[in-house]
Amino acid sequence: MKRYIQENQDRFFEELFSLLRIPSVSAQEARKPDMLRCAERLKELLLEAGADEADVYPVRGHNPVVFAKKMVNPEWKTVLVYGHYDVQPAEPLEKWASDPFAPEIRKDPSGRDAIYARGANDDKGQLFMHLKAFEYLVRSGKLHHNLKFVFEGEEEIGSPSLAGWVRKHKDWLGADVILVSDTTMISEKVPSINCGMRGLAYLEVNLIGPDKDLHSGHYGGAVANPIQTLCDLISGLIDADGRVTVPGFYDDVVELSIEDRAQLARAPFDMQAFQDSIGIRAVRGEKGYSTLERIGIRPCLDVCGIWGGYTGEGAKTVLPSSAHAKISMRLVPDQESAKITKLFKEYLEQTAPDYCSIEVKPCEGGEGFLIPISSPAFQAASRAMEEVYGIAPVPSRGGGSIAVLADMQKILGIDPLLMGFGLERDTIHSPNESFLLSQFFAGMESIAKFYEYFR
Repeated sequence: MKRYIQENQDRFFEELFSLLRIPSVSAQEARKPDMLRCAERLKELLLEAGADEADVYPVRGHNPVVFAKKMVNPEWKTVLVYGHYDVQPAEPLEKWASDPFAPEIRKDPSGRDAIYARGANDDKGQLFMHLKAFEYLVRSGKLHHNLKFVFEGEEEIGSPSLAGWVRKHKDWLGADVILVSDTTMISEKVPSINCGMRGLAYLEVNLIGPDKDLHSGHYGGAVANPIQTLCDLISGLIDADGRVTVPGFYDDVVELSIEDRAQLARAPFDMQAFQDSIGIRAVRGEKGYSTLERIGIRPCLDVCGIWGGYTGEGAKTVLPSSAHAKISMRLVPDQESAKITKLFKEYLEQTAPDYCSIEVKPCEGGEGFLIPISSPAFQAASRAMEEVYGIAPVPSRGGGSIAVLADMQKILGIDPLLMGFGLERDTIHSPNESFLLSQFFAGMESIAKFYEYFR
């Protein structure tokens, strides 16, 4: 595979860049035509790589699903590859060093070559590794598996339609494992494989005060300010020990044993490097847990956005009529997103003062999941990555969410395998998203070797 990459890397870059140039932002309605264009391009690349069938399947009111397959021998194992072609919004654009939809290869701050673009890592770059590993296996005559591909265009908005599509087409999707590259590893020197991810409950809070913006001189001090009221409500959601104060929030959280925590603690962690990588001087979180545990095995609550009042140039002395916030709660397995959403909504509605009205609107949600590290697929991925990186990967728990994988696991009865090659330095969801070429190439090699060992 290494030689195949060297001989074809210029073509690989141009094919990947053809995907990265398409602004397939699922959160923006105006990008609907781009979503279809990106799906069609993926169909072309799948057929060129060797798929027997590939097509774009419309989903009413939603972005299309790309499905492809190559069935070689019904007695061989079947791998279902999942990925997503939608990306996060690129804003704030002024924070990018280059056009987020004009991909380029340049040196990163450490002097290493990396691809810079929105989606370079999450998830077009990582998805693309599977296409090229598949292409290599087909063209070299080394493909001894059946492959199916499902690529969706709504992961970044909570995958509202894919579970229904999977349920409807369940007969198409039988496989032995769901192979996914949409996660990060601990570092280039210490590869890891995620054995679980957190779930998500995401809501919007709207607080309404007076029926119009008011003159802050005429009304200030006599009428409640919705922004200040919302800030008071939010500040009460987490206590001094870093615990969420919503009643019932921790009822279904399973406490890991000392032995399990010790296993997870095997993963090396450099606190200073962690802080330096994101420009902070100290960490903060739930009392009694390490930073890695706070990210992987504990739930949390974060304010993802807050707005209200006048924020334009110069001064405008108004008391705003409303204030708004978007809040996410990352959940651990056994916490149900619908239950947590209900608890949060009821709590905020009960604690909001009577001088403001409040609306709590659920936006998206999904469940967390765990996978056994003793499975043949996990062991095959471990052998493959050890051969490429020269060191055995350690199991880890992912802090992010791919909610639809829990749905697919339940509907299809198949465990996902999270074989991700991103790094924290790649700043996914942020300006200047990138993907190291060394990781891009190592990912292709590792995926190709996975098929060698997954028999």
